[in-house]
Order: sequence, then C-alpha cells, then structure tokens
Amino acid sequence: MYKFAVIGYPLSQSLSPVMHNAMLKELGLEGSYEILETPSEDLIARVKQLKSQGYNGFNVTIPNKVPITLFLDEFDKSADIAGCANTVKILEDKSFYGYNTDIYGFQAAIPDELQKELKGKTVSILGAGGAARAAAIAFANIKVSEIDFYARNVINAQNVVNFLRNSFPQITFNLKQMQNLKDLSSSKMLVNSTPIGMRGKAMDMSPIDEGVLKTLPENATVYDIVYNPLKTELLKMAKKNGYNTITGLDMFVNQGAKAFEIWTGHKAKPEVMKIAVLEAMAE
Repeated sequence: MYKFAVIGYPLSQSLSPVMHNAMLKELGLEGSYEILETPSEDLIARVKQLKSQGYNGFNVTIPNKVPITLFLDEFDKSADIAGCANTVKILEDKSFYGYNTDIYGFQAAIPDELQKELKGKTVSILGAGGAARAAAIAFANIKVSEIDFYARNVINAQNVVNFLRNSFPQITFNLKQMQNLKDLSSSKMLVNSTPIGMRGKAMDMSPIDEGVLKTLPENATVYDIVYNPLKTELLKMAKKNGYNTITGLDMFVNQGAKAFEIWTGHKAKPEVMKIAVLEAMAE
C-alpha cells in the first residue's frame, strides 16, 4: 500500500493527486496521494509527520523546494546542482532522498527541434525561485549561451545566480530587476517561472505587459510553467501576437511521471496522467 503526498502552500489548485491516483489505478497498485497544505512555518512539523505516518514519498512545491533541502539525508546530482528538490523518496530507515524532477520535466516539454535551435542562444526567465533554477539547468543541458533572470527581489536572487555561475561557467548569467524589464529582443525564449497567472493566484494577470512581450523576436517561444489554467493570460497574449507557446502541462506531467517511477519502481504512462489532469480541469 503506497502513501504519497504533496506539500506546499497554497495547494487548492493542485492536480497532483488526480495525476498520481490515476497512475496507481492504471497499474493496479494500491495506494493514495493526498494534499498536505504546508506553509513554510509548518515545515518541521510536516517532516516529522511524513516520517512517522508511513509515507513512501512526497512532492514539494512553493514555498518549500529550497527549505526542504535542510531535511534531506541524500540527494541526486540534479537536486544538488539546483539546490532545491521537488521529489523526496522516504527510504525504509526513514531517511529522505531528494530529487529534482522539474529539470527533466521542463526540458521534456520543449520539442527536440526547438532544443536544437536554442543552442548558443539567449533566453529569459521571469522569477528566480526553485522552478527558475530547474529551468536554468535544463537550458544549460540544451547548451544555451546566455540566461537573463528577471527578479522582483534582486538581493535574494543574487545567491541563485552566483551558484549557477559557479556550476555552469560556460554560460553568461545576467540578473536584472523585473520592474526594469523593457526589452526582450535578444531572447529566443521567455519563461514564466512565477506563480502569477495561476488559478487562485492572480489568475487574470500576466507577469509582464503586452508592450514588453511584443519586443520578443517574431519566431520566439513563450513557455509558462503554470499549468492550471492551461491557457494563462501570458500565453493568450503570446498567441495573439503570433508567438509559439508551451503550456506548463507537459512539464507538470513529465516531472510527475519521473517522481512516480522513483517512488514505485514502475514505469509511468505520462499520457494517462495527462488525460486525467485535462479531464479534471474540464470539470
């Protein structure tokens, strides 16, 4: 009997249980996946509960992806490089093994042809949290040459950028103030890694104005990691202006499939998980 959960806050919009429970059912595995709302101040108590109540693993989302690393006994290379984890496996001795499946999920959602086109190019990322780190590492795998980070709190983001500079000296990292964002003309791709546009969190807003978006070159791609709603204000605006778009759904499903495999040892079926999420969103 498997027991999984997602921890973070707020989680009312999370469709992780839908996706994982559908996969358990598809493979005929007994188990459950639940939502455990966990603001940062409750993280210590939640970790104790996860260890003592028979959980096999859990996902971690905003705002706990970086703080959870303080509780990990071991971690894989991607979680180590990212300095944050979104998937934790609880071993038999109750030790925590951390993974970052966001990196895999983010990259898997970008078509192979586009990955080739991004090589040696400049990309821009809005935000500098855990998801932004995952995106940056995926871009390093793709071999982009330059990454521009736009953050509201540049002081907090400085540590992230310094860390990435040390890990990937071959890439130029620039940190800029989000409020000063005026020109994206050198970017082949724009990524929103902030929660702006998410259901329940400024859903009717875009992280940037249309005037700024329109400075992207005409063959650019806009990638929003928010998956609920599927068509965020940013993606609607991008579509309207003729840009290629990538929704957060494929990243969400692919990182979830990878987490499921880590926890259970069974091969996941991303298409089954994706259909379950789409059906839940249509209700």
